[in-house]
Amino acid sequence: VQLVESGGGLVQAGGSLRLSCAASASTFSMNVMAWYRQAPGKQRELVAGITSGGYSTHYADSVKGRFTISRDNAKNVVYLQMNSLKSEDTAVYYCRSIGAGGGSWGQGTQVTVSS
Repeated sequence: VQLVESGGGLVQAGGSLRLSCAASASTFSMNVMAWYRQAPGKQRELVAGITSGGYSTHYADSVKGRFTISRDNAKNVVYLQMNSLKSEDTAVYYCRSIGAGGGSWGQGTQVTVSS
């Protein structure tokens, strides 16, 4: 599965961004999808995940109530809506696909939040 993220950029604290991750495979609808992030000098961490049908989601405590993960299986796209952004949200954000054949990572998209 090839994954291509988009939507990153520079935003002021309190602002919003929506990340998108487009998947190449027809098996997209069967895969769990997730967003991770990695800040400079820190380990990559799970931000949010969504089950194949989109009925169940999971969020890191640090983003609960501010970020929303969603997916459109007809378009093979997963989204991450990020609101009330903080400087500590600055990181490279990665899309991940997890399926029966293994997992894939996107190349990442930079999100920078200025205070």
